[in-house]
Amino acid sequence: MSSYFRVTLVRSAIGLPRRSSDVLKALGLKKRMATVFHPVSPSVAGQIMKVKELVQVQEVDRSLTKQEVHLERKPDPGYYIERTSVAEFKENTSA
Repeated sequence: MSSYFRVTLVRSAIGLPRRSSDVLKALGLKKRMATVFHPVSPSVAGQIMKVKELVQVQEVDRSLTKQEVHLERKPDPGYYIERTSVAEFKENTSA
């Protein structure tokens, strides 16, 4: 079973040499807090080491979809809906 690098761009490459921004572009990182997944390989590890100060790296078992990454980052709303007002209205009118 193969594993993946989960690479998240934490710091911007503004003001850094072009070589650093080119490495980020090669990794597929354009915006801050963007996350990409790459299979574990020596070439990808070398690219990550070139920009290690800018990225956060984790080794994960599988690559997540864009929607799964979004839902993972989405904060807890702080409340739960027990019953909608439409359901409550139907209960009151049918009784």
